[in-house]
Amino acid sequence: MYSIAIAFVTALVVTAALTPLVRHFALAAGAVDEPTARRVHTRRVPRLGGVAIVIGFMAPLAALFLLRTGFARVELARHGSLLAGLLAGAVVMAVLGFVDDVSGVGAKRKLLVQSIAACIAYAGGLRIGSLALPVLGEVSLGWLSLPATVLWIAAVSNALNLIDGLDGLAGGVAFFACVTNFVVAVMSHNLMICLFSVALAGAILGFLIYNFNPATIFMGDSGSLFLGYVLATMSLLGSSSQKSPTAIAILVPLLALGLPLMDMLLAMMRRFLERRSIFSADRGHLHHRLLDLGLTHRRAVLVLYALSMVFTAIALVVHLGRSWQIGLALLVLTATLVSVVRFTRYFTSAIARRESRQRDVLTESLRKLVPIAIARIHDARAPEDVRPLLQELAEDVDLLAVELRPADAKEGDPRRWRWESPKVGGREREAATAQFSFKDENDSGYELTFFVDSADGGVSPQAEILLQLVCDATAYAFGRRERLRKSSRSGHLRPV
Repeated sequence: MYSIAIAFVTALVVTAALTPLVRHFALAAGAVDEPTARRVHTRRVPRLGGVAIVIGFMAPLAALFLLRTGFARVELARHGSLLAGLLAGAVVMAVLGFVDDVSGVGAKRKLLVQSIAACIAYAGGLRIGSLALPVLGEVSLGWLSLPATVLWIAAVSNALNLIDGLDGLAGGVAFFACVTNFVVAVMSHNLMICLFSVALAGAILGFLIYNFNPATIFMGDSGSLFLGYVLATMSLLGSSSQKSPTAIAILVPLLALGLPLMDMLLAMMRRFLERRSIFSADRGHLHHRLLDLGLTHRRAVLVLYALSMVFTAIALVVHLGRSWQIGLALLVLTATLVSVVRFTRYFTSAIARRESRQRDVLTESLRKLVPIAIARIHDARAPEDVRPLLQELAEDVDLLAVELRPADAKEGDPRRWRWESPKVGGREREAATAQFSFKDENDSGYELTFFVDSADGGVSPQAEILLQLVCDATAYAFGRRERLRKSSRSGHLRPV
């Protein structure tokens, strides 16, 4: 237990120390999350926080094995191939997330690499070999073992990735799963899972110092995919190391990760009801629904933390309880799922959106006011004259904010201009965004962002086209100053 305590503290300290450095690197590398229609934040936030989590998790493990402690020697001798498969696949998943955070990876390629990482775990012995089913007893999967393993690892990894939509949410959910794994491992006398659980929990807590609302850095895919992979394979490590039916080892982490898995399945069902691709991205996850119901960012996270604790308690009861207690726990689980769906009006809103495709108020307002705004912006003689016109348009169509800044401007740069509606009042508000880029005649880049108070989180295509016209007019006005200067020098026009 001494080694386990040291691992927890080491992971926490290393991650907490590295996260600010990773933040500076992400800003320098341009790995930042811009506000978009599906994002909750209204400012640029660096990602890549997962790099600090990965290093923080690996640091105590590497120290124990390099020092060749008695604990490390025993576990290496017993489970060397299992650990190699877990760690090698985790590195592959972390690299995938890093590349996606920096330059982006297509969905198909991402799924392919995730499958490769899962196959590495399978080759190391981490696999779903058999299931314990009622009446039938233990059933060997045979050749289905590989696809079942790949499906399990990919599902958990992507579920944690999808729920990473609020500050501290994915990290908190993963932390509660680590607590569950640790308690079960202690009772099962599985010291390796104890070590992995506390190392991962320490790394998560070290990162949450900076990631809890208001977050100064996001974990990104490098963090969420890595956490999902490690949690998925830890459950397989328990069954493979103890030669028990995999269903027994998977059931507890399955319940402990009930929140992200439930959110993923509900999202797929909702998209099916809306007659859209079940894999399409949107802004309709559970955390979005809580925000739409009026909860603040932090309260929504705390509510989901509480729900994760309920899943954790149910998982532990299933592991420890007798048959009637397990039945009661599953009954509570069912009641919880029904309550969440009803409270968030999850499918009611989905059906309503499908049946009622009425034109939004913003588009109607823009149809009337954009032609007038474009004409006035075209008449502007200097970029400084464009800003009050943008503000006037934003006020008339009831936007939350509008921001105009040079593309290379950082946070706090005096060249950034931003107007906010009195409704914002200095508080963080839920916003959808329409962001456009343009260059003046000096080839200097600018970004113009409109923040929209949208209940369904999207800016309609019609509204986006109209705002693009406003951006085009702004680009013309910014180039006009250079044209006026050239004309004045040639004697054709004298600016007033």
